[in-house]
Amino acid sequence: MKRNEYHVVPDGQGWKVEQGGKQVGRYDTKQVAVEAGRKAAHADEPSQLVVHTADGRIETEYTYKDDPYPPAG
Repeated sequence: MKRNEYHVVPDGQGWKVEQGGKQVGRYDTKQVAVEAGRKAAHADEPSQLVVHTADGRIETEYTYKDDPYPPAG
């Protein structure tokens, strides 16, 4: 089963949570955006939350239900 992927990314002076290229919500702080992203990802398992830094690089990832690591083979 494919996981639903959520991203916390910078958005001007704030942060937003995206899923499938669509904005789920916009927040003033990264901390609040991560909390909202975790709630959204938990509600849509199996899922993954990818948190980005202010310059767009991946900072951390959270996987909810059925983590494929280590991969088969």
